Amino acid sequence: MRPTFHGVLFFPVTPFTASGAVDTDALSAHLTKGIEAGPGGVFIACGTGEFHALELGEFRTVVRTAVEVIAGRVPVYAGAGGAVAQAKAFALAAQEEGADGILLLPPYLVEVPQPGLVDYVAAVAGATTLPVIVYNRNNAKFTEASAVAVAKIDNVVGFKDGTGNFDQVARIVAAVKAQVDPDFLFFNGLPTAETTQLAFRAIGVPLYSSATFAFAPDLALAFYNSLESGNIELTSALLNAFFIPLVQLRDTVPGYAVSLVKAGVTMEGVPAGSVRPPLVMPSAEDVAALASIVAAGRAVLADALSGAV
Repeated sequence: MRPTFHGVLFFPVTPFTASGAVDTDALSAHLTKGIEAGPGGVFIACGTGEFHALELGEFRTVVRTAVEVIAGRVPVYAGAGGAVAQAKAFALAAQEEGADGILLLPPYLVEVPQPGLVDYVAAVAGATTLPVIVYNRNNAKFTEASAVAVAKIDNVVGFKDGTGNFDQVARIVAAVKAQVDPDFLFFNGLPTAETTQLAFRAIGVPLYSSATFAFAPDLALAFYNSLESGNIELTSALLNAFFIPLVQLRDTVPGYAVSLVKAGVTMEGVPAGSVRPPLVMPSAEDVAALASIVAAGRAVLADALSGAV
């Protein structure tokens, strides 16, 4: 039941055609390019993949395409979330289309008491036999007690943090490992997770999602390898030249955590189309800035290969 993840986790975008339909040809090309780069897992139709903007039929198409392209080479997890009935329907659809697991996104809009949050996870997890990773963010913020409660649900196997509240997450990690399972999975799920991964590793969160992998897998893999090998000089150089400037650009417009990635996918050769409302695509100036940031990151890699870093 419990999956094994190694390496960088790939969160693909969902390409759309000019008319706004899911572009399965572009999605297949995007997934093929990504899997050839060597990720440790694929998380389809999640935050970067605009889960919030997909209806059930489109979601099925996206998940089915991913399962076919990945062909068992790494685990394929699919998003589910929103209203509890919707989340259950999407979780079941992901199972029917051959996904290996679920990333459970927050419920829709409402303020959430902790017992209700546990009930929400239990209801969605109960709709599928797939393993479930729970996302801690927005209006779905767990305490130690509620995290332990959901970790005890049979098919809940992981906890992904998108809050960046290191004190709280450290206590959750300690509580779940002590009271439930020392091998329970923990993920850093902050946007551009590379900028915070050193801190997350220090509190027992070794895995992280990489939106960068979707458009610059060479930079994402170089960072991961530098982190794993203890090459602090290269890790710092990549942070300063690429990841921190990317975060600074990302934070200029709400939703750029998704739309900059989609623009980057197109920039790197796979036509991903536009994001759906209420998100907006980056301006021409911001796309040019993104290209410059990518170039700066690759210059660091070139220096590393030449022995300069």
